[in-house]
Amino acid sequence: MWQLLRRVSLTQWIMLSMVVGILVGYNFPIASQDVKIISNVFLKMIKCILVPLVFGTLVVGIAGHSDDLKAVGRLALKSILYFEVVTTIALLIGLVAVNLTLPGVGTKLPPPASKTEIAAPSQVTFSGIVEHIVPKSFFEAAATNDVLQVVFFAMIFGVALAQVPVQQREPMLRFCESLTEVMFKFTGLVMKFAPLGIGAAMAYTVGHSGLGVLVSLGKLILTLYGALIVFCFVVFLPIAMWIRLPVKKFLQLLREPIILAFTTTSSDAAMPDAMKRLVQFGVPKRIVSFVMPLGYSFNLDGSTLYLAIASVFVAQAAGVPLTLSQQITMMLMLMLTSKGMAGIPRASQVILAGTLVSFNLPLEGIILIIGVDELMDMARTTVNLVGNCLATAVMAHLEGEAGWNVDQHKTPSSAS
Repeated sequence: MWQLLRRVSLTQWIMLSMVVGILVGYNFPIASQDVKIISNVFLKMIKCILVPLVFGTLVVGIAGHSDDLKAVGRLALKSILYFEVVTTIALLIGLVAVNLTLPGVGTKLPPPASKTEIAAPSQVTFSGIVEHIVPKSFFEAAATNDVLQVVFFAMIFGVALAQVPVQQREPMLRFCESLTEVMFKFTGLVMKFAPLGIGAAMAYTVGHSGLGVLVSLGKLILTLYGALIVFCFVVFLPIAMWIRLPVKKFLQLLREPIILAFTTTSSDAAMPDAMKRLVQFGVPKRIVSFVMPLGYSFNLDGSTLYLAIASVFVAQAAGVPLTLSQQITMMLMLMLTSKGMAGIPRASQVILAGTLVSFNLPLEGIILIIGVDELMDMARTTVNLVGNCLATAVMAHLEGEAGWNVDQHKTPSSAS
């Protein structure tokens, strides 16, 4: 019996735990709320990996190539340009989808609610985002898991380390390399608890939201899922074909991080294991360690597409017509504010609230969306993860270091 259980792969355990979680949440909705503690503990175990892993990999990626810092700068410029193009396309697809399906038409907004029920409608400005990037203290950024600030500190630290003499640089580099390897092993140990955490998360979600909420806001959910699928086929697939990426092998290798992102609605949870698997796939560690944390802050394709749909949905539900110029202005605003999402608690709600305030739209729309937000968060978080994994592969291709291309052109020794 024990040998039989050991043959079951982690992916199979995760899929089984999802089914069990859905059944428990549907049949025992009240009791299922108590199992959230299991998923919370699992997520905390994952989140404690992020800061040391991001810091170690970034420092090694920069200082480990001290003889060619221009290459690091070139990689950063290519990454930022790629992120901007892809997220802009995501916004356009979101706006087209919400204008075609009109999910908000006929939907009634809830009555005015107290401010405590709605995310703080503070304006999210460019100056605020820029100021937030720079940490007051590395330890404060680490304690709050603010990856954007940790990325900034690690990049400056890596450049500074590259400029010191070899005698002082080597011990710190070895420390960061050892730290990275230990954190990858740490990730492997934590992932053994994934079936429990994912099963608990699914039970809580189904028990909390129920199946009835899908009916009232089903059109909004379908619009988002449909737009994300179109985005994947129109944007991700052509990019993968352009860089000659073996898509099936790529997705098979990343299936566990993808399932983890979908079920936990957390990019934090999936990021460490995804980074480890990208290195196994053939993307150089220096590119993975640089592009993935950067993309986590600036390349949230699923979230930006969601924000475009949600903003126009509220306007439709409120009966406020938005002209083409207003929607273009909204898109430009979301292009700016969505870049600061990674460092903001309850990010999507805060960004959405700031957008609604700017266009004099009722904040009660957020209360309406919150009921199904977790179901939509599953999809957008998954697209965020896949988008960032694809971005690292694109950068490896542009740098001429794509390991999978070498494997593709190998021919079997025994072809007879």
